[in-house]
Amino acid sequence: MNRIAVISLIVSERSAVEPLNALLHDYADSIIGRMGIPVRQRGVNLISIALDAPQETVSALAGKLGRLHGVTSKTVYAPEGL
Repeated sequence: MNRIAVISLIVSERSAVEPLNALLHDYADSIIGRMGIPVRQRGVNLISIALDAPQETVSALAGKLGRLHGVTSKTVYAPEGL
C-alpha cells in the first residue's frame, strides 16, 4: 500500500548536491513533486520532496538522504488511508 509522505531536507554542504540529485533520480517514479529554496545568506538549501510510494520505499530514500554528509532530513507521513 502506498503512503503519501514529505521528506524535508536542509543541505549545508555543496558537495552533497550531486549524490542527492542522483538519489532523487533513482526514486523518480515515487516522487510527485519537489521544491527547492536557496537561502544564500545562510549558505544552505531547503528542499521538500513529496512522495506517493510504499512506506519501505520512502524509508529507504529518507535513510540514504540522511546519510549524505551535509544533509539533514526529516520525514512526515500523511495519515494512513489517504
